[in-house]
Order: sequence, then structure tokens, then C-alpha cells
Amino acid sequence: MSTKIELRRLPPLKALKGFEAATRHQSIRDAAAELCLTHPAISHQVQLIEEALGVALFAQEGRHIVSTEEGRVLYPYVRSAFESLLEGVEAVHRHALDKPLRVQTYVTASIRWLARRVPQFLNAHPEIKLTLSTCAVEWEFDDVHADVGLVYCDVVPDPTKFHWMPLFDYALFPVCSPGFLERMGPGPRLEDLMQQPLVAIYTEVQNWESWFTSAGARFEPKVPYLMVDTLAVALEMALNGEGVALVNGPFVDQDLASGRLVRPSDHVETCPGAWGLICRKDMKENLRIRTFMDWMADHVANPN
Repeated sequence: MSTKIELRRLPPLKALKGFEAATRHQSIRDAAAELCLTHPAISHQVQLIEEALGVALFAQEGRHIVSTEEGRVLYPYVRSAFESLLEGVEAVHRHALDKPLRVQTYVTASIRWLARRVPQFLNAHPEIKLTLSTCAVEWEFDDVHADVGLVYCDVVPDPTKFHWMPLFDYALFPVCSPGFLERMGPGPRLEDLMQQPLVAIYTEVQNWESWFTSAGARFEPKVPYLMVDTLAVALEMALNGEGVALVNGPFVDQDLASGRLVRPSDHVETCPGAWGLICRKDMKENLRIRTFMDWMADHVANPN
């Protein structure tokens, strides 16, 4: 078993940074500039070490300082200790990067947005491993089994517990296939839309009434909903011309651009909250998490 280290015999460890920089530069002023401290602060750090050791570490020669013999003896040990600590920190970083970054999101967000961008992220950061997990109906971020999540939050998560980075609005708008729209006729009215099969997600069935109401129409559907469990299924039905689906995020951009889907109405309902990235607050500076969240935020801001 290792013996106890007598830490009380050491000078103030924080002050050793000032001593190391001052010795390397042979200048209090240059050490202060490097460490973003004031000249008196570095002088105070050196004084603390000298008082703890009972020796002078620098001598004044004109307007400059030079290390005393005791200072020259101490310096390589301090330098070696800092280099050893840095090696330890780098070892921890390498070990952390060996563990996969666990990313949680929902089925549709994974299939139609995140999974398409993960290969680009891994290509930009081959040092990071990543696992992507999806859930069909659970909306809460699982900080036990995931490091970061792409989730929807209707209110800002508890800032004392979570770090939250909003990415885009939760916006509702309908989509259907071009053939389905052609069967409805050009410029369908809201009343015409209510005559059609509306694909509804059973956990969000209220969204259709909310969308029609926000558009200024009384919601009176004429045919039963086509009920499904995920937006991914709803969009497949819309693509197959079987009904009209209601989208709640940027999950059909490519389909709209390619013409595989069209919008039978221009009305968009902007709902409270946003889609965004979330992690535990005490983990936000973790190298893998910070790299992933920053890359995704930059990708949203600069998609090209």
C-alpha cells in the first residue's frame, strides 16, 4: 500500500504556477502576462513559496530578476511535476475518448435528422466513438443511460441540473404527397383538408385540433384519424399518398426540396419550447460532449 504524502510540507500548490512561469521567463512581468495575472499577484505567489521554504528564490539584478541557487534547484522538480500532471490529464482524455459518446433521441429525429449527420460528425472527429439510441414515446432525457440528447422541451430544462442548447423551433405544418394534393385540387381550403384522412400520432392527437384552431378554422374532421405511434410512420403514410401528416420539426426538408412531399397549406403553428441538445450541467465541459454539441450547433447555423 502506498505511503501517505505529507502535503503539509509542500508550499502552496497554486503559487507554484507563478514560480514556474517566472523562472522560465526570468521575469515577473512576463509571467504575469502569460498567466493573465497582475505583476503584484505573481510577486505574491513567489513570496508565499519563499516564506514556506525559508529561502529566496530570485535575486534582483538592476531591473531584472535571476534565479538564486535554491530557485535553480527547485525549478526542475516543479517543472517535472507539472509535466507529469499534464500527462495524467491527457491520459484521462484519451481514456474518455475510448468510451462511446451515448446520444439519445426519438425515432423520427434519429431517422430523419440526426442519423444523417452523425457520419459527418464522425468523419470530422474520428477520435470520438458514438452510439445512438432511440425511444418511441419516452420524451424525458435519460441522463443515466445517455450523455447527450436531441430532445424537445416545451420549457427550458432546470438550469441547475442541465445544460440546454436550443437548435430549432417546434413548428407544426401539414404535408402530403404531390399525388394526394392533386386529388384534392389546387389551393385546398382548410375545410377541404378536414375532409381528408389525417394521420395522427396517438401521443400527440391534440396537435391536429391545435393546428386548425391556430389557422382560424373550427376543427370538424369528416373521417376517422389514421392513428400511428411515431411521426416516422406518419410520414411514410404521407409519402405513400395515404393521408396528410403533421410535422413538428425540420424532418422533411429534403423531401420538400425534392418534391416527394408538398405542403397543402402554408399555415405554420409555432408552439412553445424548442428542439435542442441537452446534457447534465456538470458534464457540459466534457471533451466529447462539448465537441458534439458545438459541432451540431454549428451545423444547424451553417448547414452548407
